[in-house]
This record gives sequence, structure tokens and C-alpha cells, in this order.
Amino acid sequence: MRLDTSHARHVAGLHHQGGFARGWEVAECGALIADRAVVADGVFGSAQHPLGFAMSRKAVDEAEVLSIVVAPGSRGGGLGCALLAAHLARLAEEGVARVFLEVEDGNLPAERLYRHFGFREVGRRKGYYPKPDGSRAAAIAMRLDLA
Repeated sequence: MRLDTSHARHVAGLHHQGGFARGWEVAECGALIADRAVVADGVFGSAQHPLGFAMSRKAVDEAEVLSIVVAPGSRGGGLGCALLAAHLARLAEEGVARVFLEVEDGNLPAERLYRHFGFREVGRRKGYYPKPDGSRAAAIAMRLDLA
């Protein structure tokens, strides 16, 4: 389901639970969702509020996944897979031919999810992600061709 700016507070809350070094604030989420170049989709259970979201920025026929998060209590049940499938289908419908993303090296559940959809590694950025202990982890750059 497409997200709108009324979901910004919940998206920010999910992003803060996503394990990122810096979570997005409500105003940032609202601005991203309102941006015409951004595609924002949510996955919902029985509640009105998203249990997860995927957000990408489009540029001509390419898109970059900005973030994908499923609430910690809802992980492991296939929501991430369903969310990413719907998000990629929407990107394809909107004319996107190539999708890029970066994932923290060692985030095995995310890496498995992306590889399941056919994303392949195209590069690495050493020391890209800050860790809570002060160290830094590499980012794995990945690409998926939709067309």
C-alpha cells in the first residue's frame, strides 16, 4: 500500500527500530514521502499503521532503495519479502529498469532477502556504516535489473 504523509510519524518510529546509526525524524519522513521522486510503500497487518515500509528515490529509469524496515516484532514471517516484492513491482510499473541499494556487511537477513530477489553485489564501501562500538562496517552495493 502506498504511504502518504499521514504515515510519517509511524515510518520514523519504524526507522528508529531498524538498527540504523541515526534514525530518521518525523519531518524527514514526511518530506521524503511528499517528494515526487520518492516511492514509499507500507505493509500493514490488521492495524492502520504500517508494520514496515520500503522507500526508494527514482531518477529517470533507476531507483535507489533508501530504506526498508519491518518492525522487530513482525520479522521472520515473510512481511519483508512481501513488502519488497510489492515495492519492486511498483518501481517496475513506474518505469524503473535498475534498482540499487546498500546494505551493511554482516546484515545476513537483509543480504539473504536482497539476493532472493536477484540483487547482486556490484561494489563495496569500506568503513561506511558506523557501529555502536565505534568501529565501522563496509557497505555492500547491490544492483537488480528489472527490465
